Amino acid sequence: MTTPPVEGLLFEVPAPPTSVERLLLLADQYTRHNDMLDLHFHTSTYYEPDAHIASARRLASATRTALQALTNERLYESPEVADATVRLQQLAFLSTACTDQALPMARALTALAPEAAVESAVRVAGEIRRRRGSATDVPDLQLTATQDLALQEIARGHVVATTSQGRHYVHFRDARVLIGTLRSLEANDLVERVPQSAPPAFVGGPLQDRVRLTSAGTTALARTIGLPPAAGSPPATVLPPAPASAQTAARSR
Repeated sequence: MTTPPVEGLLFEVPAPPTSVERLLLLADQYTRHNDMLDLHFHTSTYYEPDAHIASARRLASATRTALQALTNERLYESPEVADATVRLQQLAFLSTACTDQALPMARALTALAPEAAVESAVRVAGEIRRRRGSATDVPDLQLTATQDLALQEIARGHVVATTSQGRHYVHFRDARVLIGTLRSLEANDLVERVPQSAPPAFVGGPLQDRVRLTSAGTTALARTIGLPPAAGSPPATVLPPAPASAQTAARSR
């Protein structure tokens, strides 16, 4: 029997996501689930009553996985960790409950799930830094306060983009997200737009583009979420602002 060359056994295995990254990824999964149900309502004259069940089961499983990852951190039982744990338990319960509900009620049960997952990420990230320190966990890119808030708004499933008469618009809910900020994040591969994946802004309107974190954006936000704007050592690269010509008007949802 011939022993294979050592070179053939070498390959790069991606590191598993951290607990904070898992929570941000979970928020994205809930956003995609909610968008799927909304699109079902807006684009179908008839919808399958069980269309949401498989997705809800995957969400419940992903939530339990995130909860187990948090348990494995063996963090001190602080109020922040306790709150995050209870919130995840609630999300797992609500996702499971979706499978026994009609589609409209199932959609209501997960309506606030993306925000809950991101808020849990904030609490967990803060507690990990307090217990273990984070001076050496310096992000590769320095985010401005505006860019950091935009990433958090996107992680919560609050940002969509549209085009009308040749002009581009960003629709947000809480934190203001300008088109120039969005373009600077896109240029650095931190966010992406998924065409026509979000429901219309009004009945009969066109489908919107959901703005989501990329893998790099999830990692970047996980390293800065909950930090004050000036915290940490100076990183290597600063995200440039978009050109002034790109600062097209942004309107809130």
